[in-house]
Amino acid sequence: MMNKDDFEALYASHYHKVFRLCLGYTGGHEALAQDLTQEVFLKVWTHRNTLRDVSVLPTWLYRITVNTCLQELRKKKFLSLRTDVVEEEGSKPDERERRLQAMYRCIDRLPVPHKSIILLDLEGVSQAEIAEITGISHGALRTRLHRIKDQLSKCVKND
Repeated sequence: MMNKDDFEALYASHYHKVFRLCLGYTGGHEALAQDLTQEVFLKVWTHRNTLRDVSVLPTWLYRITVNTCLQELRKKKFLSLRTDVVEEEGSKPDERERRLQAMYRCIDRLPVPHKSIILLDLEGVSQAEIAEITGISHGALRTRLHRIKDQLSKCVKND
């Protein structure tokens, strides 16, 4: 059972990972990603008593994150950020920022199952955990991940 101290430690150690994952699902929309991150941790706290085995905590947290993001996107039918919106918000981005925005745009174009896989991979989640979270075999995951990375690489180069 997770107590308040355990929750605070989890929050401190995983907040940025959950936020970046949500940011990927929202196509770089920071305000929505922050809202979703808070919702994820609210769900973690609310359902903390359902976690029986702390060894699966990271997988449990990522599953809550993915499901929360997908539910929100379905509910709001969220449209990804358009380039003109990004450009209106600030000055010209440097090369790294431009590539990052291109990557988020390319990720946003992926089918939802592929988006889940690549975002979890970018967060450093092990392939075994990603396979468990997504419900596909480890071999199939490795193949999909390779194809997704090839697709993203081509997309970012052409964006």
